[in-house]
Amino acid sequence: MKNQKLLVESSRAIVHRTKGDRHGFITRFISPDDLGHATKPFVFLDLFEAENFQGRGFPPHPHSGIATLTVTLEGSMTYADTSGKSGSLSAGSIEWMRAGAGVWHAGTPTQGQAMRGYQLWLALPPELELEPAESLYLESHHIESDGPARILLGQYSRKSSPFYLPMSINYLHVQLKDGQLWTYTPNADHNIAWLALNKGKLHTSGVTLEREMAIFANGNDPIHLAAEGDVELVIGSAAKHPYPLVMGAYSVHTSPAALDEGERNIADLRKTPAAAALIHY
Repeated sequence: MKNQKLLVESSRAIVHRTKGDRHGFITRFISPDDLGHATKPFVFLDLFEAENFQGRGFPPHPHSGIATLTVTLEGSMTYADTSGKSGSLSAGSIEWMRAGAGVWHAGTPTQGQAMRGYQLWLALPPELELEPAESLYLESHHIESDGPARILLGQYSRKSSPFYLPMSINYLHVQLKDGQLWTYTPNADHNIAWLALNKGKLHTSGVTLEREMAIFANGNDPIHLAAEGDVELVIGSAAKHPYPLVMGAYSVHTSPAALDEGERNIADLRKTPAAAALIHY
């Protein structure tokens, strides 16, 4: 136990902690105009949760220049996008959307159910930010695991995400039992790392985390975690996005010219039959 405590206390330093900003059933931890500059390519993270969901959920809205990954940890949700895809997803499922040149999508959690999950935005490099949009919706059994970690994006311990993105990036969903010790070792070229915790308490680097996000010091040192109670978290690491963040209302690009093109594309897409059908979704 003493050695475990020393290991956890010697973990990679935390440079920032935040409880996020609560808006209804959403807690926003990072966005492109604040902490996203410190964690890019991870530029946006929402935790959505409700004990008894009632409402519209996520009405139709556009994106360009980014990829989004939404994981539903509890409850179920219907979805639709302008590629013509629609359907429903159960607990543990994932929506992957590489918006690129532009896309519209919508999602609605099942009314009257408990609901919990995360939505992540990733800034894309110039060679991907205006590529055609793609989307993929997968149930939980398609997601590989290594011990307590499900690999939502990237490669970890010889396991891979089903979503291909030619960027050096990992994003994991982790569940730990009370007292469990777990170490995350980032890839050698990953110098950005963070985690967000929605359940239980975590001990790391001499502090105790609870229902918050922690950003670690730049580098690729391991991150040692000890659980107090049953713990659920997401953790991400990546090679830092070297480009500026040029922002629109729902878009993030690497230059004003790329943003202009992306916003023209989503405005044009808004006029198509596919978007018209989505608006009435």
